[in-house]
Amino acid sequence: MDREERIKALVAQMTLEEKVSQLSYTSAAIPRLDIPEYNWWNECLHGIARAGPATVFPQAIALAATFDEDYVCRAASAIADEGRAKYNEAVKRGNRGQYWGLTFWTPNINIFRDPRWGRGQETYGEDPYLTGRIGLAFVRGLQGDDPERLKAAACAKHYAVHSGPEKLRHTFDARVSKKDLFETYLPAFRLLVENGVEAVMGAYNRTLGEPCGGSKYLLRELLRGRWAFKGHVVSDCWAIRDFHEHHRVTSSPEESAALALNSGCDLNCGCTYPMLTLSYKKGLVSMETIDTAVTRLLRTRFKLGMFDSPQSDPWAHLGREVINCEKHRNLAREGAEKSIVLLKNRNQILPLDDSAKKILLIGPGAANPHTLLGNYYGITPRLVTLLEGLAEKTRTKFAVNVEYRQGCLQYDENHPSNVSFVGVADDVDLIIAAFGLDGAMEGEEGDAIASDSNGDRDRIELPPWQLAYLKELKATGKPLVLILSGGSPIAFPEDIADAVIFAWYPGEQGGIALADMLFGEVNPSGKLPITFPQSTEQLPPYEDYAMKGRTYRYMEKTPLYPFGFGLSYTAFRFDSLELSALSLCAGESVKAVVSLTNTGNRDGEEVVQLYISRDERGAEEPRTSLRAFRRLALPAGASAAVEFVLPAAAFESVNAEGDQVLLSGSYTVTAADAAPLPVSLEKGASRPVSVKIEIR
Repeated sequence: MDREERIKALVAQMTLEEKVSQLSYTSAAIPRLDIPEYNWWNECLHGIARAGPATVFPQAIALAATFDEDYVCRAASAIADEGRAKYNEAVKRGNRGQYWGLTFWTPNINIFRDPRWGRGQETYGEDPYLTGRIGLAFVRGLQGDDPERLKAAACAKHYAVHSGPEKLRHTFDARVSKKDLFETYLPAFRLLVENGVEAVMGAYNRTLGEPCGGSKYLLRELLRGRWAFKGHVVSDCWAIRDFHEHHRVTSSPEESAALALNSGCDLNCGCTYPMLTLSYKKGLVSMETIDTAVTRLLRTRFKLGMFDSPQSDPWAHLGREVINCEKHRNLAREGAEKSIVLLKNRNQILPLDDSAKKILLIGPGAANPHTLLGNYYGITPRLVTLLEGLAEKTRTKFAVNVEYRQGCLQYDENHPSNVSFVGVADDVDLIIAAFGLDGAMEGEEGDAIASDSNGDRDRIELPPWQLAYLKELKATGKPLVLILSGGSPIAFPEDIADAVIFAWYPGEQGGIALADMLFGEVNPSGKLPITFPQSTEQLPPYEDYAMKGRTYRYMEKTPLYPFGFGLSYTAFRFDSLELSALSLCAGESVKAVVSLTNTGNRDGEEVVQLYISRDERGAEEPRTSLRAFRRLALPAGASAAVEFVLPAAAFESVNAEGDQVLLSGSYTVTAADAAPLPVSLEKGASRPVSVKIEIR
């Protein structure tokens, strides 16, 4: 029998109770049918999480900062190898428990619409195009090249319109216009669905009045209908219980279970779907609907090879030797190097040279391993902090002496009776200050134990006690390099330091990558996947999901740093942008060729970004939108041409009804190394090049 016949035969032999037992994340064994127990819950946001040793890659927001689809795909493939290895070892030992399976609830492709959201670090930033491309690269790496034989199963979450506030997520109703829905919140989900992501997870909140895990509009009309999704849908954990306990759209667990199942949610992470036996007996769900859900779930398990002989498993050879192997550690290091963003470098103070004989490393982030991890992480035998990275780097550079002090606390002010360590800066040549956030200050509800707002941040400014201490350091008059950690934008005074590096949560090799960058052995090349506002006051109300005033596409105020921005130790020049045609109509495409030169004296990597804007845009339309990007390595003095193909769809707009339309008129195509805004040039971005094109 082929796969579908085998699945049909299994479902036909199950009792109602056995079928229902398969619809919870702790799927029970059915020994008489040779169906083993299976726990669907596993995580691999930036490495296998919560299952012991694993390679810890840079956090998801940092992966987006690489603007490198190839790297993200390779990293995800390595993560899948470690997941397979763990699964193989677990099965040998009869371990069918949580965090040992092959169904990973990753990636998080929500739009990081507001920098106060604590879980924004899990996303790929604020832009729907970048989010879709990086998310798709991760899915391809995780699942492999054969849609019928999955290395691991990826899951696009949280569907849909979900980005805080964390404290309201179990009751909140996200109200959005059709334009914002289809222009910003849904494109990445649609891209992943149409390219074979195996699973989709519903969000906790309601969207347009319906709970996402029981939304006929989101799940039936869009996901299963227009987008023809064939995989399975899973609820967020205990989200279906929210239907009756918090959203109050149902009055009992059996009604909540029926609403979710009838809407197209196949798998329940939580405790509600066991009530489906009662739902069925009350006539709230049909046997056909139950069978459909069981079939979808079994199909995923068959694709993962769980019912095939070990001899036919192409990944059966993977064992514990692949977990956190040298190849994967090097890959994590590559990701850290490519993701870290140089925001400021006054008078080219970086990279450091032999003139800095004595360096003071100070700040609560210097020796804090939590600044490497973010959330949803595994453990590794060696987490390299900035302190450890600098110690290793300067061990062989005997002319450089590094002295370390914590300086101030990460989460609160120093006790007033304690003496400040600023005085130790009197006889140093340079100060490296490590400040910012860690996973205790921002994250998911319940995890960020130092947050006053359930993992969110009420304000995006650098914590005031840290800023006060930095001002003391600045007042010493010593050259000051500021390294900020965090998974979301941090607002700070531009004059607080001579150089500023944003390190994100760079993973287990972060300290090595930072040390190499400080001493010039790595040339910075990361780019911001999210706008850095100047202050909290620049932001619209947090609970407002309208895109007006948000992200580089709709923000009218001048940000601190723009989307796509990041400096280098070398300099790049955009020489030209040529289009193969200067007019375009529906169904056609145009070739764009960008010429770029490394005009500096160092080899480097640049991210060529292509933006499109409508010259006579309406008030509700984006100012400009990213439509293509490519990372390119260029030796010092070398030039290269980068070619893109822009389909007519790249010029489309979304109207008030949520429909994609190709409006006639003049458009501007711009090649740049940051969003083409006036502030980009002020911060040191290269001068962009633009060409007009007419849409007929």
